[in-house]
Amino acid sequence: MQTPINKNATENAKKLLNYLSETAGKSIITGQHTQTIPMEDIDYIFSKTGKKPKLRGFELLSYSPNINYQNASEECLTEVYENRDTLQTALEWAEHSDGIVTFSFHWFSPLGGHDKSFYAENTDFDATKILIEGTPERESFFHDMKIIAEYLTPFLEKDIPILWRPFHESDGDWFWWGAKGPETARELYKLMYHYFTDVCHLNHLLWVWNCRLSAGYPGDDYVDVISVDIYLQEYAPTDYREEYLELINATTKNKVAALAEVGYLPDIRKLEQSHTPWAYYMTWSKEFCIGEQYNTTEQLQSMYESSYAITETV
Repeated sequence: MQTPINKNATENAKKLLNYLSETAGKSIITGQHTQTIPMEDIDYIFSKTGKKPKLRGFELLSYSPNINYQNASEECLTEVYENRDTLQTALEWAEHSDGIVTFSFHWFSPLGGHDKSFYAENTDFDATKILIEGTPERESFFHDMKIIAEYLTPFLEKDIPILWRPFHESDGDWFWWGAKGPETARELYKLMYHYFTDVCHLNHLLWVWNCRLSAGYPGDDYVDVISVDIYLQEYAPTDYREEYLELINATTKNKVAALAEVGYLPDIRKLEQSHTPWAYYMTWSKEFCIGEQYNTTEQLQSMYESSYAITETV
């Protein structure tokens, strides 16, 4: 049994974390990211398997307060518009299912930037300045956090726990929060934790850390779930056991672990044999799910038909 880091965590948040810790190594929770309101990824899985994933990932990028619409590409605008009202979609699904909700946040830089300014190449926003009292960067950071906290509040009011995964992939430098190194992202994560927990009292959040570098780990007092994103260059049947060992060796052995994003599904037969203790996986959306560019229908069916895999009750 694992206890949430937030001593005031809601009962449902406690139950969810306990469920994850009890599941890991005995089964794996199926998960799918959804990037549009129609959630065509879910429909595709259902059409091929007759089942739906237990966990759904929703994207908050369109809720970024500082989207520069004037200097945005068509691709960027499409992504923003596809994500509009995704929180309402997530809330309605969670209320009427036994599923698990997780949020990703491709946060457009709080100041400046153009196009998809969550990418470091599209903004000169310096995350290290957030850590300095009185800077415009720090002020804008807290401004945005306050708005996002308000968007997350209805889930608290409905007693729906959230697997909250901010500042993801800070082991890379492609997002503004990771561009100055994992240590900076670690400190941003701590700032958010204290603000969301101590000030906003968002006690329904379970905190998911998403970095495989030891230099970035915030410490066991700040993390409920350790996780990693893995996109293999080419398909090979794997239970991602090597990546699991690398993750716990770089972070902690005291927390439940998850495949927060994958391109290729883990091989369910290998998992059945190895019992590598991933609590859940989440395949990324669109071409990573739909069609056979990444995962074949046979692989999808093997996953969802396995007694080792946990799916949504429909």
